[in-house]
Amino acid sequence: MNKQERKVVGASAIGTAFEWYDFFLYGALVPVIGSKFFGEYSHSAQTVFALLTFAAGFIVRPIGAVVFARFADQVGRKVVFLITLILMGVSTVAVGLLPTSEQIGVLAPILLVTCRILQGLAVSGEFGAAVTYVSEYAPPRARGYFVGWLTGTTALAFSLSVAVQLIVEAAVGTESYNDWGWRIPFLIAVVPLALSVWIRSSLHESPLFQQMKADNNTAKAPLREAFSSRARVRMIIVIFLMASAQSFIGYLSTVYMLTVMKTNLGIDSFTVNALYLVVMLVGFFLCVGACRLSDRVGRRPVIFAGLGLAAVLVFPLVNSITGTANPELARAQAQTSVTLNADPSTCSFQFNPAGTAAFTSECDVAREVLQSNSVRFGRTDPAGGPTTVTVGDTVIGPSATFEDDLEAVLTEAGYPIDGSTESILIDGLGDLFDPRILAVTGLLLCLVLFAQMAQGPASVTMVEVFPTRIRATALSLPYQLGVGFFGGLLPATMVAIGAEVGSFTTALWYPVIAMGLGVIILYFTLPETRGVDLATVTIAGDTATVPAPTAQEK
Repeated sequence: MNKQERKVVGASAIGTAFEWYDFFLYGALVPVIGSKFFGEYSHSAQTVFALLTFAAGFIVRPIGAVVFARFADQVGRKVVFLITLILMGVSTVAVGLLPTSEQIGVLAPILLVTCRILQGLAVSGEFGAAVTYVSEYAPPRARGYFVGWLTGTTALAFSLSVAVQLIVEAAVGTESYNDWGWRIPFLIAVVPLALSVWIRSSLHESPLFQQMKADNNTAKAPLREAFSSRARVRMIIVIFLMASAQSFIGYLSTVYMLTVMKTNLGIDSFTVNALYLVVMLVGFFLCVGACRLSDRVGRRPVIFAGLGLAAVLVFPLVNSITGTANPELARAQAQTSVTLNADPSTCSFQFNPAGTAAFTSECDVAREVLQSNSVRFGRTDPAGGPTTVTVGDTVIGPSATFEDDLEAVLTEAGYPIDGSTESILIDGLGDLFDPRILAVTGLLLCLVLFAQMAQGPASVTMVEVFPTRIRATALSLPYQLGVGFFGGLLPATMVAIGAEVGSFTTALWYPVIAMGLGVIILYFTLPETRGVDLATVTIAGDTATVPAPTAQEK
């Protein structure tokens, strides 16, 4: 990279990292957010509602893609940079100032959702403008490498968000952090906001857009033009499928696993955050490396390898994480069968947003005990019979001490009830080299590697299949639809599935099947775009015109 190229990539990446830092802060604080804004619900429902609020920022992303990408194609990439940056910063600081549900009731989650919606609109506009801007500066045969530094900032931002939380928690103490200290990481976002706005304001518009503007060749209606031919519609569908497929492993390896480790596996927040600080920092360089590799061997092989390996290895990796991080829990799950026997009519639907369910039936009490202690259980549905729980050969029936009796039997069966656990713990610098800590770090890195192999080259491919006139709009809409509805809803959907069926690992079938189908469909539909000239890119059938490398590039 020359000096100008380094400035473009660096300034773009800094601003993007800040926006994703703000966005991921929430994801890393799901357990705390659930207790502060949905405290009146059961343990499982708190987590699901907090994740659904996280998903709200994704669901609105297609709207932001249409609005901001249109500006990017008509007014310029740089303008959108600054608007989305300010919107993200203001809404993030607002989250840190919100009163909790204990203070203002139902208005608290409403305000929280509003802030998440604004964050979602901001980050959706950011992606299309940023990746288009950097791509239009990059040389054709190194475009993946250039974009990799930008796309990798999602991992870097995740690492940064947990780093800030670790520092704040260490400074104020865990109890104070869970009480009020969680607000600090949101509030201090105002500092990088000011820095990012200052840096990005010094950038010039991309040369391809400047030329298009000088030729008076900007699109009058980018969205309509994006759907103006069958070939473009077909390519938009393909990009939607690719974005959906890569989002499954992306959010499984980050938000879902981070939440599961804190809740289901009983690992303390500090340890989980410390692990993810390291894993996502390495993930940044893995993304750059995957994109660089795609410059050499092609986008398709790297994307397919990431998705395929994830689909095949997710189950053994997650089971290994469980067995290594909390062996006591893993032993109990493997050795003791647990069955909930309850008439379905007596079991409330636990995720009731209207707050009308009381969750007081014996079925509800039993499920809350099982779910809050990560007990893997099956279900039988005897009509009209009393609610019982079978633990091994012991049957616990209805009684005045039903909850206590159930917990006592589970404890005898080896389940670590009420935090009595052997889960991994970082209690000093020496623990960082504990074999169990290193093993879990390595297992998480495998998941993150697969995610970066799929996500990095996918971002470059989206840019390379659409012409300059409509590039930001045409790539942003299908990308945000795919990531918004499948990636954003993935953690909440998987937690809800796990709570209902009694096993968080069973919920893994959802992303595994989706990624497997994605690989099969994309194999027949996704074009190879490595090296395409963005100034003359065309879409014809299922291929893009890829020029031969020059002598210098060879």
